[in-house]
Amino acid sequence: MAQKWWDENTKSKRVEDLKAFYAHRKLQWTVPRYRRIEKLPFIPTEAEIDGLIDGIERMGRCGSKTAAFLQTVKETAARPGEIWRLQWTDVDFERGAVSIVPEKGSNPRQRKASTKLIAKLSSLPRRTTYVFRNPARNPIKSLDDFRDRYDEQRRKVAEAVGNPRLLKITFKTLRHFKATMEYHRTKDILHVMQLLGHKNIRNTLVYTHLINFETDEFVCKVAKTVEEASALVESGFDYVTDIDGLKLFRKRK
Repeated sequence: MAQKWWDENTKSKRVEDLKAFYAHRKLQWTVPRYRRIEKLPFIPTEAEIDGLIDGIERMGRCGSKTAAFLQTVKETAARPGEIWRLQWTDVDFERGAVSIVPEKGSNPRQRKASTKLIAKLSSLPRRTTYVFRNPARNPIKSLDDFRDRYDEQRRKVAEAVGNPRLLKITFKTLRHFKATMEYHRTKDILHVMQLLGHKNIRNTLVYTHLINFETDEFVCKVAKTVEEASALVESGFDYVTDIDGLKLFRKRK
């Protein structure tokens, strides 16, 4: 039974979770219907996301696993459940790419992985065929437990740096962040649709009006070598111009 204090979106989400549970157990049930209220997702700055990931990574072995998970979602824009089912064979360490096996009727896709992400994944132990989950446990329950652990890690980092906005960064927030930034960079809604694996463009159109970037500030970097320029591009910086033999790059804060 739905809790009285749940809003319509929470009720709808719980129904989706139960549908997956009943389907897994092969049980029949009458699905209650709730009308979702569309809300614009919260989009943090990249500095906030990176600070959160770095803070969690410093917590030790469990922190390293969570940090790698967050970095993977941030770069691939995949759903949390898709990354939770990621297998080692889906990661091409040599070419720096991650293949996403879709859920929820989405399309399969492959995303470029930065050297930073490859390093984080390489540091994880390879005890099973899965990168993050334990195949001996129920995938839904184990992801819920992993999310609860992340909530506690996130709380500690937010308190340590005095930034309560970090408490609003969920796994899905990173997916929304990537989609928003990609649309701003390319202005290509079909590209964002492919990135997210959407089959219906109506689900993608929300990213065309999330943020007004006109007043945003930039972080500027200078590259003296090809290696430095390559590292900046992998980190999401855009090339601007050459000055005195140096290459200037910028990225929105």
